[in-house]
Amino acid sequence: MARRSILVAAGWVATAAVATLIGLGAIRLVGESLTGTPGGVRSEAEIERALAAPEPVPTGTTGAASTAAGTSASPGGTSAAPSASSGVRRGFATDGGTAVAECGPGGVRLVSWAPAQGYRVRDVDRGPDDDVEVTFQGAAREYELKVRCIGAEPVAVADD
Repeated sequence: MARRSILVAAGWVATAAVATLIGLGAIRLVGESLTGTPGGVRSEAEIERALAAPEPVPTGTTGAASTAAGTSASPGGTSAAPSASSGVRRGFATDGGTAVAECGPGGVRLVSWAPAQGYRVRDVDRGPDDDVEVTFQGAAREYELKVRCIGAEPVAVADD
C-alpha cells in the first residue's frame, strides 16, 4: 500500500511539473503581447525629447510608397521645425499602425510608433541607421513600414 501511495504522489508531482512547464512556455510565447509595452519602453531622455518637439500635423495623404508586404505607407505630415538634436520629422500611416521618423546626423530614426486597434508591434528597428522599420501584425495581415532619409527627409520605401 505504501508503494502505491508513493507512485500516486510521484505521478501527481510529475503531472504538476509538466503542466507548469506548459503554462510557462505558453506565457513566454504570448507574454510580450500581454505584458509588453507597445512600441517598446522609452528612456527619460526620449520622453523629454518627444514632449519638447512639436507634433506632426496630418495634412492628408500626399503620396504612397509600396512595401514588401503589399501595403502602402503614406506621409501624414511634416514638422518644419526640427528638434534640437535632429532633423525633419514625418509621420507615416498604414492600416496596421502609425510611426514618426526623423533624419539626423546618424541617419534615420524612429521617434515613435503605435499599432492600430487589432494589431500589435511584432518587430522594430528604431535606428539610427540607413533605414529603419516597424512591423505591425494583426490576426489576418501584417504591415511593414520601412523608412529611409532621402534629401534629409524621411521617406517610406519598398523593402529590399
